[in-house]
Amino acid sequence: MKGRKPSEIIGGSSPIETVPRPPAWLSRDAKAEWRRVAPIMIEERRVLTVPDMAQLANYCCAIGEVAEASRLIAKEGIVFRSPSGPKKHPAVAIRTEAMTQARRLAAELGLTPMSRSRAPMKGKSDDDAWTGMDI
Repeated sequence: MKGRKPSEIIGGSSPIETVPRPPAWLSRDAKAEWRRVAPIMIEERRVLTVPDMAQLANYCCAIGEVAEASRLIAKEGIVFRSPSGPKKHPAVAIRTEAMTQARRLAAELGLTPMSRSRAPMKGKSDDDAWTGMDI
């Protein structure tokens, strides 16, 4: 994926030092995910910056949708009867799409094992980029 990866953010450079409250518009499940993940990103890994807040909210929203769709499927079943015969419950597609979004956003935020295993890159000054080049 394009853009800076969480492993490229220099530890301790995050301007966010305390866990902010989750946005009011998040569902109950999404707020629970916020409270679970935000402290890890801020206090343990020190990788959350102000521009990342929207991505974190989107990730939590996707997790909330997965939970809500899963509850609906558990209650109503994976298949329903329509006039034309049995059909897959619409919540299955909603859950699948939300899982895909959550997985992508989790990788961008450094919340997957693969994204955490990438070697961290240290920032270089502009002068370092020219070292060893004959100009």
